[in-house]
Amino acid sequence: MMKTRKSRLLLAVAAAGVASLALAGCTGGGDDDGGGGSDADCSEYEQYGTFDGETVELYTTIQAIELDYMVETFDTFQDCTGINVDVVGTQEAETQINVRAAAGDPPELMIIPQPGLLQRLVEDGYVIPASQSVEDNVDEFWSESWKGYGTIDGTFYAAPLMASVKGWVWYSPAEFADKGVDIPETWDELLDLTATLAEESTATYKPWCVGFGSGDATGWPGTDWVEDLVLRLSGPDVYDQWVVGDVQFSDPEIRAAFEEVEKILLNPEYVNGGFGGVESIVSTTFNDGGLPILDGNCSMHHQASFYESQWPEGTVVAPDGDIWAFLTPKVDASSGDAVTGGGEFVAKFVEGEAVDAVQTFMASDTWANLRVDLGGVISANKGLDPSLAKSDLSRAAIEILQGEDTVFRFDGSDLMPAAVGTSSFWTGMNDWVVGTVNTDQLLTFIDSTWP
Repeated sequence: MMKTRKSRLLLAVAAAGVASLALAGCTGGGDDDGGGGSDADCSEYEQYGTFDGETVELYTTIQAIELDYMVETFDTFQDCTGINVDVVGTQEAETQINVRAAAGDPPELMIIPQPGLLQRLVEDGYVIPASQSVEDNVDEFWSESWKGYGTIDGTFYAAPLMASVKGWVWYSPAEFADKGVDIPETWDELLDLTATLAEESTATYKPWCVGFGSGDATGWPGTDWVEDLVLRLSGPDVYDQWVVGDVQFSDPEIRAAFEEVEKILLNPEYVNGGFGGVESIVSTTFNDGGLPILDGNCSMHHQASFYESQWPEGTVVAPDGDIWAFLTPKVDASSGDAVTGGGEFVAKFVEGEAVDAVQTFMASDTWANLRVDLGGVISANKGLDPSLAKSDLSRAAIEILQGEDTVFRFDGSDLMPAAVGTSSFWTGMNDWVVGTVNTDQLLTFIDSTWP
């Protein structure tokens, strides 16, 4: 998610993978770009009020550089309002939120990465409806569909935040040029390209590198593969029926998507360059999954637009740079773009005026522009200035989100009931790639968990 950006703030992340980064309140400071300083213009922040050093915890699964940038977006807000925003990032947040909420120790706010998880937390009585000021911002800056993802049974709870376009295939333009291979325009051409590259497979090199690892959420990158193929093979109507359970995993349309994904992920000649065999997919984190491209140990990596931020400092992400990406190809080259994507939502667990102020700020165009200006992410906020995107890839993703002809569907596992989308679908993908279950057993198992 980055390469050139106006400023960088690299903060230490605790060894356990949990960062609790408190932004100390002060009476001056900040600048128009959100960074610290002594000449903050607080005029646009007056609407949020002023507070005497109140602390609001913002809980999130966001890690590493992305977490650093999240912290930086609050610099001027904190200086002008007096609110200390304590950003706590851990990969275990999605499971630990249940423990904390049940124990009566929830964070004030949480960035929730799945509508399915949001719905479960609402049903459990942990999430509080958003204030009117939050809803007003969402009505102004977001589409009705995005607001709908944060609405449960007619009540608005969570404001959209960042977005991503999934299904990118990351690669090295120089390597493709050296090997004389072209960007595939169809799924069959992608399979042909994979077979061609596999002719050079060795103990260390394979065409693809893949990582499913993500703490308690391990397995979600595998579901992205399947969702891309369901949408491309069977279209949006089948996709919509699938995510609500009207089309089952064992039905022919969904089975066909798994069979196509299997052609790559379960082939030991095709994966997992730089890490080991197929079984290493689960133990490889999604953060590290694409890095062997830089070492020449693999050629392609399937991951969302936000993966841009995972490349090491100094990596040039551009059509003629070190790394670039193309969308997972269509099944039919003559069809329009059909893409899956994701997003995050800010939900409230504790009442408070300072809490409402932070949640309202995060639903604004000001926050969206600050965050995108730092690099590495995009947003579907209608007040976003696309020119602030720091790479060609980010601008391309924004154009896709804004394209009138684009068929866009939210990440399927995020929309499904949590017992499936963030449980059996995730874990089932792990069992599948390590060979614990075959395709028939996998699909039957996931169907059996549908509530």
